[in-house]
Amino acid sequence: MPIDIAVVPVAGHGTRLLPATKSQPKEMLPVGRKPVVQYVVEELTQAGIRKLLFITGASKTSIENHFDFDERLINYLRETGREDELQQLAFERQDIEYFYTRQRRQLGLGHAVLCSRSLIGSQNFVVALGDSIIGINAQSDIVRRMTDEFESSGADIVVAFEEVDRSEVFRYGIAHPRGAAGERFELADLIEKPSVDEAPSHLAVAARYVFSPAIFEALDETEPGKGGEIQLTDAIRILLKRGAKGVGMTLPASERRFDIGNYESYFKSFVEFALADPDYGAALKEHLRGLL
Repeated sequence: MPIDIAVVPVAGHGTRLLPATKSQPKEMLPVGRKPVVQYVVEELTQAGIRKLLFITGASKTSIENHFDFDERLINYLRETGREDELQQLAFERQDIEYFYTRQRRQLGLGHAVLCSRSLIGSQNFVVALGDSIIGINAQSDIVRRMTDEFESSGADIVVAFEEVDRSEVFRYGIAHPRGAAGERFELADLIEKPSVDEAPSHLAVAARYVFSPAIFEALDETEPGKGGEIQLTDAIRILLKRGAKGVGMTLPASERRFDIGNYESYFKSFVEFALADPDYGAALKEHLRGLL
């Protein structure tokens, strides 16, 4: 059966983006013309996902509001002769079912995924982090390729990876490939934030996963780490050590990850998306040239 459901964790506090995130989720910060999480949803729907479960937290209701119908706004645009602007709300009419549940305690990404268990049940599913965009304007088919690989190869786990500079490996979960690592490779292990000398590769986890429901049992067995958090990487390692089949897929250069996790990456992402805007990008480029 094709995979048509995705879990989108959006419960984090976003403290590295304060004060912007004091009353607004980081997933709702604009990058170019759209909030971060809208790009994520568009990427998933292009991959055939038709059911989305958001794992939310306090102060995240604006995400629910964003994907809901706003009849008052629609009527206002019509009554004021601004029907052309209705196209900007076309995402509201997509054939998608939205579900929301809260991660009532901040106990890590693994715990957030575990919160989806009741809805997911025995289905295979995608996990897509709500603060990471893949490709300019989400023009990426990595999730479709991952679900195809999951089904065709009989994998239990498929994880997306991106190449990072070796000096940066200590910041990420890093792939330990079984043999040579190419566009697709077998995954022997995952090493969480290794030192530069200990890193088995420079392929970092890139915010997209496909799982069988076996991940829930592994999460049940995962011991909390620092801060009492349950790490998704630890649960993946449990399955791999038990012989589960893991596959890694490397993002091509044209499908880079834009991680909206701190101000440096957020500013760079906004500028790059704004420069790619078909209406305003050229003028912005000239303006930046003048500033620089």
